[in-house]
Amino acid sequence: MYAWIIIIGIFIVFILPSAVKVCREYERGVIFRLGRLVGARGPGLFLIIPGIEKMVRITLRTVVLDVPPQDVITKDNVSIKVNAVIYFRVMSPQDAVVQVEDYLYATSQLAQTTLRSIVGQAELDEILAEREKINHKLQGILDKQTDIWGIKISMVEIKHIDLPQEMQRAMAKQAEAERERRAKVINSEGEYQAAQRLADAALIIEKHPIALQLRFLQTLREVAAENNSTTLFPIPIDLFEPFLRKVVGGKEK
Repeated sequence: MYAWIIIIGIFIVFILPSAVKVCREYERGVIFRLGRLVGARGPGLFLIIPGIEKMVRITLRTVVLDVPPQDVITKDNVSIKVNAVIYFRVMSPQDAVVQVEDYLYATSQLAQTTLRSIVGQAELDEILAEREKINHKLQGILDKQTDIWGIKISMVEIKHIDLPQEMQRAMAKQAEAERERRAKVINSEGEYQAAQRLADAALIIEKHPIALQLRFLQTLREVAAENNSTTLFPIPIDLFEPFLRKVVGGKEK
């Protein structure tokens, strides 16, 4: 009787704690029985056979992996440094344990080599202007490569592109020249529109000569608004032409 009590006590003290396993909601326990994969258990409380079964704990939460800066030579032979961030999660705990030794390290190394390869195939202007396109391309390649490991790449974002000082100065000069070009084009377009309007006004005055006289009188009115100025202007003979015609017509009668 006492022997059974001792055996039960030893079981409770030494064996039971190692047999009871608890996994959180975001965790799964991958079980190996004598080296063979049994499956994944959890979340919650479950038992394993001590000495016969082993458990590897895997988290299912989204992992944020920072890709360190990579030295890349672009397609147009510009040396830059590019870093990125990757968001992924384990979809199959069994594959993440069996298919790869360390899925975090493997994903990091794959991301670094893929980043260098994809960025090296693009020109600098394309990298700066079409970053979203490169992000989607990186995500597609990484997701396809890591699918066998039971990993889903949800997002890839290029964080920073470090340009050499010489390239930054050259780009600043290019931007300044582009702004000057736009300013000259806008100024020339304004001159062209003004000339076009003046030509249209000349055609109207040509059809209606009295409009020139009205414009002349309007100019006089604007000049007369200045109180401290004296204005000398010639009187066009055309203003007296109606009166002259009337006088000449009266004498003929």
